[in-house]
Amino acid sequence: MITVNPDGKIMVRRCLVTLRPFRLFVLGIGFFSLCFLMTSLGGQFSARRPGDSPFTIRTEVMGGPESRGVLRKMSDLLELMVKRMDTLARLENSSELHRAAGEGRFALDRLPAGTGLMERIQAIAQNVSDIAVKVDQILRHSLLLHSKVSEGRRDQCEAPSDPKFPDCSGKVEWMRARWTSDPCYAFFGVDGTECSFLIYLSEVEWFCPPLPWRNQTATRRAPKPLPKVQAVFRSNLSHLLELMGSGKESLIFMKKRTKRFTAQWVLAAQRLAQKLGGVRRDQKQILVHIGFLTEESGDVFSPRVLKGGPLGEMVQWADILAALYVLGHGLRITVSLKELQSNLGVPPGRGNCPLTMPLPFDLIYTDYHGLQQMKQHMGLSFRKYRCRIRVIDTFGTEPAYNHEEYATLHGYRTNWGYWNLNPKQFMTMFPHTPDNSFMGFVSEELNETEKQLIKDGKASNMAVVYGKEASIWKLQGKEKFLSILNKYMEIHGTVYYESQRPPEVPAFVKNHGLLPQPEFQQLLRKAKLFIGFGFPYEGPAPLEAIANGCVFLQSRFSPPHSSLNHEFFRGKPTSREVFSQHPYAENFIGKPHVWTVDYNNSEEFEAAIQAIMTTQVDPYLPYEYTCEGMLERIHAYIQHQDFCVDPAPAPPGARAPQSPFILAPNATHLEWAHNTSLAPGAWPPVHSLRAWLAATGRACTDACLDHGLICEPSFFPFLNSQDAFQKLQVPCDGIESEMNHLYPAFAQPGQECFLQKEPLLFSCAGSSTKYRRLCPCRDFRKGQVALCQDCL
Repeated sequence: MITVNPDGKIMVRRCLVTLRPFRLFVLGIGFFSLCFLMTSLGGQFSARRPGDSPFTIRTEVMGGPESRGVLRKMSDLLELMVKRMDTLARLENSSELHRAAGEGRFALDRLPAGTGLMERIQAIAQNVSDIAVKVDQILRHSLLLHSKVSEGRRDQCEAPSDPKFPDCSGKVEWMRARWTSDPCYAFFGVDGTECSFLIYLSEVEWFCPPLPWRNQTATRRAPKPLPKVQAVFRSNLSHLLELMGSGKESLIFMKKRTKRFTAQWVLAAQRLAQKLGGVRRDQKQILVHIGFLTEESGDVFSPRVLKGGPLGEMVQWADILAALYVLGHGLRITVSLKELQSNLGVPPGRGNCPLTMPLPFDLIYTDYHGLQQMKQHMGLSFRKYRCRIRVIDTFGTEPAYNHEEYATLHGYRTNWGYWNLNPKQFMTMFPHTPDNSFMGFVSEELNETEKQLIKDGKASNMAVVYGKEASIWKLQGKEKFLSILNKYMEIHGTVYYESQRPPEVPAFVKNHGLLPQPEFQQLLRKAKLFIGFGFPYEGPAPLEAIANGCVFLQSRFSPPHSSLNHEFFRGKPTSREVFSQHPYAENFIGKPHVWTVDYNNSEEFEAAIQAIMTTQVDPYLPYEYTCEGMLERIHAYIQHQDFCVDPAPAPPGARAPQSPFILAPNATHLEWAHNTSLAPGAWPPVHSLRAWLAATGRACTDACLDHGLICEPSFFPFLNSQDAFQKLQVPCDGIESEMNHLYPAFAQPGQECFLQKEPLLFSCAGSSTKYRRLCPCRDFRKGQVALCQDCL
């Protein structure tokens, strides 16, 4: 009598009764075998996927013996399982199965015969055995073929000495020593062989010439450009609010601001559409990466939104997003490094390799934090695509700090400079640096009815202090001028506090605590005066106060603040001197809306307070800070600024067949000759050029302002010639070309003229008592200094 293990009988009974687990088992064995087969054979039975290695022959060959061994073990294991299952099934079929059927527990048509199940397992085992034989044959054939190919290509996988690719051999040496330093090289198929180095360096990077035996049609075929779509102004901003995301206090603040300004954006778009008429505007695909909000950069702003922290950057970013969206362009918004990598197509690794695909964006707007993140993760693609980047830069970056070699040699290198971008790619909050592009932001624009209501509701003796953080109120000497102000006006503050009044705020100040933006606006509409303590510099609040009918009072700095004498500016890529808390308000708006006085002079300060109390002002907002002004400006930039194509003017010192300049009738400056053909593609149009020789020690920025004009650095290449000096009747005893951010210029001791050797160093900023600088100036639209009269 044959005895059977009870546990075995129970297991077989459960398998045959339930069926479902056994079916899953059979399917699982088959699926596992198929997956293992495909993995072992690599790409021999399948088309290459987009992310596959371009060197699949290595993957196909490596691991051949291991694959055959595992397949044999699978086959042996299945045969053993068949023997044991066959014994148990026969026993079960002769007793338990018939009894279960006799008791009527299950329908017989749902129970396949045990022998049928065994046949399936035997078939799988036989198939795996057959597959193992076929795998062995294929891998042997592949090894033989690979050996022959290697023999034939061995002489073709040596670094070529091609003068067009002088860095090729050096890069191959580097790859030999360091290709394992970043997993991205293996991702692109580098495996330590000379061929893989050369293929990578010629097809992924561009340091080596293409290999003649490679399929150049496949590797060099560029994707077809998408058909151009015309941009259409948008009037519904709900999708933009979705794109902005949530989860951060800074994003919540930005979305609230966008909602509040929606009606003004829509009205501004209608006005600009009428102004542009039928001008065709191509829709751009734009990536906006707000780097300072990423966790990797620390995101110091979000936690401070509800505690009185600075909001200027978030105000500007919210308005940039709204303007780009309303103009009709395609937007992608990222506030994390992971999102950035995904949208750019960054390969896995440490960021040393190029992107896995052509950049799908026409433009990228980011900040210095985002710029650094892109450089770390885009590899050589950063150099290739950096001309598409626009950097939102509050305080500006001067050319001397931007040029890496020059900054390093001459002491201009800082933590924020040396990017070697076109200086116009940096976009500032205020138009203080003509070397950069003025981006700006918007303030609320009032209609005539609202303006009249504000004038009627003004309190003549109410002042609001500019400063929401208690640290701002620690200014030494504030008690002296605040006590003078307190004699004439009731002083209000909006200083953040949690439980008790900040000790820095004097008792006679009525502190409202941190107010939501709409309530702060209402406070400004009642106040007569908005007074600054000297910090923060160049924020949006003074413009908002002036737009709500306040007079802005600020302190004059003597000596002016700069990176040389003030900690706040130290390390910033600019030598600009700041003569007041808000230079734009002082220089572009001025009295009666803006008063700049010496707070250390009590008599001057008190006289200013008395004069302000008797001065009547209307709400005022410069056009360039309206929604329409910002839309107009950004439209012009997107339409005309192209830093990926150089105009390639004549080299320094070259003489044109016919001079494009004429001396003005009063013999003070140069103008573009009317009978001279205009430079094709130049923007701003060159006919707006006016060239002046600045006084000794005067920067071009100031020299142009002296004549009611704006310095235009894009015109420097047209002046960078001996002809320009001759037309101005400057006696040049000699001409030299050098790298210097003050050139072109005339050195009076020695009567020598200097031309600029490096185009990235053309700079409106900078002066020296040794030189008289040759300065390119242009006109500008009323209320829009960023654009010339014909720039639209």
